[in-house]
Amino acid sequence: MTKVELYSVVVPNKPGKGAQLLAAFKEAGVNFTAIWGYPVGKRRCRIDLVAENGALLKKAAKQLKIKLGKKQTAFHLTGEDHPGAVAEDLAKLAAQKINVYALQALCAGSGRFGVLIQVDQDAVKKAAKALA
Repeated sequence: MTKVELYSVVVPNKPGKGAQLLAAFKEAGVNFTAIWGYPVGKRRCRIDLVAENGALLKKAAKQLKIKLGKKQTAFHLTGEDHPGAVAEDLAKLAAQKINVYALQALCAGSGRFGVLIQVDQDAVKKAAKALA
């Protein structure tokens, strides 16, 4: 389990806006651990970003005049893929009465999985202990 910094960017919900954003970060040398986007109403899209280097992401965003949302802490877990792998991690949080408000999980191939879990920022320390 690794604690990661997560930042959000809101862009117009139009073709190519996400590609432009990621191309700008690519040119700045930012590499991402995770990216996911979803609509916020009909006209905007929120793109959540977890960079390998949060400081580089913030520096690049400032130079590119891209407004990042407030830093959030999330948890990145990886492991051997098996039925219930993510459920096991969620059960650890539930046992401590920690509410998960977002998660993204994928099979990583070769029998591996990865998941990003977001909890209320007030529960980060407690969640880190539960997931350790």
